[in-house]
Amino acid sequence: MNFRFSGTAAAALLSLATVAAHANTTLTVAVFPKLDQEIKDAIPAWKKLHPDVDIKVTSLAIGDHHNAMTTALATSSDLPDVMAVEVGFIGRFAAGGGLEDLAKPPYSAGQYKSQFINYTFAQATTQDGQIVGMPGDIGPGTLFYRKDILDKAGVSEADLTKSWDSYLAAGQKIKKATGAYLMASSRDIEDIYIRADLKEGDGVYFDKAGNPIVTSPRFVKAFELAKKARDLGLDAKITPWSNEWAESFKRGTVATQMMGAWLGGHLSSWIAPDTKGLWRATNLPGGAYASFGGTFWSIPVKATQKQLSWEFIKFLTTRPDEQLASFRSIDAFPALLSAQHDDFFAQPVAFLGNEKARLIWRDAAAHIPAIQRSKYDQVAEEAVHSALDKVVDSNEDINQALQEAQAEITHRVRR
Repeated sequence: MNFRFSGTAAAALLSLATVAAHANTTLTVAVFPKLDQEIKDAIPAWKKLHPDVDIKVTSLAIGDHHNAMTTALATSSDLPDVMAVEVGFIGRFAAGGGLEDLAKPPYSAGQYKSQFINYTFAQATTQDGQIVGMPGDIGPGTLFYRKDILDKAGVSEADLTKSWDSYLAAGQKIKKATGAYLMASSRDIEDIYIRADLKEGDGVYFDKAGNPIVTSPRFVKAFELAKKARDLGLDAKITPWSNEWAESFKRGTVATQMMGAWLGGHLSSWIAPDTKGLWRATNLPGGAYASFGGTFWSIPVKATQKQLSWEFIKFLTTRPDEQLASFRSIDAFPALLSAQHDDFFAQPVAFLGNEKARLIWRDAAAHIPAIQRSKYDQVAEEAVHSALDKVVDSNEDINQALQEAQAEITHRVRR
């Protein structure tokens, strides 16, 4: 007898058959901290559904992880079944052609697009429509600040957020009254400003035709703000993620930090846990909204257990309970919309002085546009950071520095 199945039924049967065929097997999942904790927390629930499928987690520091994955994809050796990709690397990995196109059957990931926060799928979609990763968590840009330091200086939250100029003016009052710096690095204000208020479909560093746009007014203004912060002595000249950076938060020598909402979890768990209750979170200055970080889950093209890997990725990303468990455990803000309406979002955050910060972040995420990613974003970022260093450290003219950066990017893209 001949049977005919719908596409959905066929995919379901394929899924079940594949999982059965891989019974008593192990999936290797390559991550960076603190995603290793997310996976370990998820294993018991996964095992209830797939008791014969074990999960092996390998974890490296974020830079080392992406370097290792670059090598693995290039050489097809030591490939994991599932790999985490931070959003800043997604364009480069997509361009390399080493990641499975999840837009195609049997994955058909596009069917889930409406279930996720607006801008996520665009970040992992190539110009020819390939989807190279499923969104796991996002990083709504936020401004963390030390309320105790602001109180000593007579500065309000509104003074920080009214405008970018008001933010710097508040920094002057803070520095004069307390000796604390407004920010760790002048690069902080540049990195956020160039991402703030982009329009739907815009790129950070490139236009829709792939041309670098780092001499645009957006970059000029970002450099002007960073230079002003340096000239006013408002930045501590500290490299992000260094020991000195962490110490500045522990000791209260830096009053604010603009970054993704996930930084709150790092501050409370390992950077400065003893400062509980002293921090607050609010929106970025000038009513700006920006994405800062986020994680995608991908499958290498040459992985051998693709259907089972896809089942695990769907388990992590499309189930509200798993998304919320990750948020509770490691402050990984859920990309899945249905997970964002849990009562947990309205609960006070003890580390942030019992502020209901998650509601602030949820609202910010809803305002962030879907922007265009380029495989050359990292190349451009390096050139722009180098140009900024020339401006703030060596007093080079802003327009000249940006023109040099534009020329360097053009040369590296076209060679």
